Amino acid sequence: MMTDDFSQEQYCFPGANFSCVSTQFNVGTKFALYFLFALGMLVTILGNSVVIVSVSHFKQLHNPTNVLILSLALVDLLVGVLVIPFSAIRTIHSCWFYGDTLCQLHSSFDMFLTTLSIFHLVCIAIDRHQAICNPLHYSRKMTISVAWIMVCGSWALAAAYSFGLLYSKANVAGLEDYLTSINCLGSCNLLFNTLWGILDSVTSFFFPCTLIICLYTKIFIVAKEHVRKVEDMSKCANNRRRGGLINKSEHKAAKTLGIVLGAFIICWMPFFINSIIEAYIGFTTPAAIFEAFVWLGYFNSSLNPIIYALFYPCFKKCFYCIVTLKIFSSNSSTMNVIVK
Repeated sequence: MMTDDFSQEQYCFPGANFSCVSTQFNVGTKFALYFLFALGMLVTILGNSVVIVSVSHFKQLHNPTNVLILSLALVDLLVGVLVIPFSAIRTIHSCWFYGDTLCQLHSSFDMFLTTLSIFHLVCIAIDRHQAICNPLHYSRKMTISVAWIMVCGSWALAAAYSFGLLYSKANVAGLEDYLTSINCLGSCNLLFNTLWGILDSVTSFFFPCTLIICLYTKIFIVAKEHVRKVEDMSKCANNRRRGGLINKSEHKAAKTLGIVLGAFIICWMPFFINSIIEAYIGFTTPAAIFEAFVWLGYFNSSLNPIIYALFYPCFKKCFYCIVTLKIFSSNSSTMNVIVK
């Protein structure tokens, strides 16, 4: 038989009027969820911190592509610091304990960082397109200064769009009656009406992804053609060998960043598809499924540094250097060998 104490625990704020109902998991499930979310947060923070330190510390990594990767790592780091901890508690307890102001701010940062990630992937695709499809003019057109301009533009545009939309409440226009019906103490929901469910998904996900896929399709076609031409060269063995290495390096970088894009699409597509249909079905997606979509997207921020470590040789060596504390070595020649 259920005790009074246990029935009180079913509410976010026991004793308060209009308190939301709190989800009750058994001890084993709650421990597993806390462990999973804590592990995801730890990997996200530590992994992206290593990426940031690598690009910042090693001069050999100071190039336009890695400036964009550095900024993307900072975005993912902020997801681990500002979004995941609060979302973990909300998911496990089905309660928001931090007030309406912080709820609005948390939702805004959630949307802002997701939008900013896809903007960075667009910039990276443009950079790789120029490097492989227009290599003779790449160093002139794509400088570190240009990369920083792209980074600043992405941050400003994503902030204006995300914070402007949510604080203007245009995303919930027409949903006032529904919001009133589900309003309770301890709720924090990010909802989109029919119009903005479509517009946000197209603007923040489907259109940028389509653009990126088109760019990468051309990149791999041109890269494959470059490799074929290099293999056919027969004038000079050294030139042929050197040319093969250059094209192989650019192709490998494009391939690795293509994997980053693929991971982003796989992780976030279920959420954005659901965002489009939610308003049409009366927001009836089961809570467990919705939370699974959200967390699949969050864990994308944990994947990127793992992808760099597995597929990017220079980052793999930098990670090893940092983990083994060789980064503190005063022998600069050793550093050059490690990063080279």
